[in-house]
Amino acid sequence: MADETSSTTITSGNAYSAFIPEIWSQKLNNILEKECVMLQCVNRNWEGEIRNQGDKVKIITPAEVSISTLGTDAISYSELEPTSMDLVIDQKKFFAFKINDVAQVQANSDIMEAHLKNAKKAIEEVQDAYLLSQHANVAEANIVGSDTTPITLDKGTIYSQFVKLALCLKNSDAVSAGVRPWVIINPTIESYLLQSTEFIGAHNVADETLREGAIGRIAGMDVLVSTNLTDVSGKYYVLAGTNEAITFASQLSKIESLRDKDSFSDLVRGLYLYGAKTVQPKALAKMVVSKPAA
Repeated sequence: MADETSSTTITSGNAYSAFIPEIWSQKLNNILEKECVMLQCVNRNWEGEIRNQGDKVKIITPAEVSISTLGTDAISYSELEPTSMDLVIDQKKFFAFKINDVAQVQANSDIMEAHLKNAKKAIEEVQDAYLLSQHANVAEANIVGSDTTPITLDKGTIYSQFVKLALCLKNSDAVSAGVRPWVIINPTIESYLLQSTEFIGAHNVADETLREGAIGRIAGMDVLVSTNLTDVSGKYYVLAGTNEAITFASQLSKIESLRDKDSFSDLVRGLYLYGAKTVQPKALAKMVVSKPAA
C-alpha cells in the first residue's frame, strides 16, 4: 500500500508546480527586457500587439521639411509625403523540453529560475545575432574598412578607428543633442579596448547614465559587449548607431505545459515571435575588422 501511495504522489501530484505558464511568461519577458544587449540599442516605438508569425507593424516615417528664404515672391508650400514601410514579424523561435516525474519530486525551489535563465540565454543568442545582422543595411558612407581591406585593431590604433566610426554617425546627422550613440563589440575587441588609455571605464563616466550592461565609453559611444558578434569569413562587423536606426518588435507568444502521453513526464514549450526593420540606415555605422590570427 505504501508503494502505491508513493506512485500516485509522483504521477498525479504537482511537485513541479513552479511551471505555471503565466508565471513563466511574465518573468521571462521581464528578464529579456532588462538584460538583453541589443534591446538596449533599438526602439520599440511601433511594437503594437503581435499574435502570429507574419503579422505586420506599419511604420510611418515623417518627410523632410525644407527651408527657403523669404523674398518678395509669394510663399510656396511643399507637399509632405511621409513614407510607409512594414515591419514583418517573420522570426519564429521555440523551446521545448520535458521534465520527468522523478526530477519534479527532487526539484528544489530554485529550479524554475535556473530554467528561466537558460531559456533567456537561448533567446538572446538568436535575437542578438539577428539584430547584429542589420549591419548589412548600413549606408555605404558609414562603413569603416571593407570586406577586401578590413581594419586590423590593436591597443595602439583602436581609439583612432573608433573615432572614425563615431564620425560617420556625426557626419550623417544621426547624433544630436540628447542622442547618445552606442557600439557593440565582442570580448576579443574588448581586450584591446581595455588597454587603450582613451577608453573611459564605466566607473569613471562622471554622472552620466550608461546603458544597461555598458562597460564604458569610447569616442562618445556607449560600449556594450556581446559574445554573439562572431566572425564571418574571418571578419567581424562591429555595429554602431543610435536607437532611432532599428525598430524591433517581439512577443513571447505562448508558454504551455502539458502531460506527455508516452512517458511519466511534463512537457514545457514556448513560442517567441519577433522582427526588426532598419528605418534609418544613416543612423547606423559599421567597422569591418579582421579576425586576429589564432
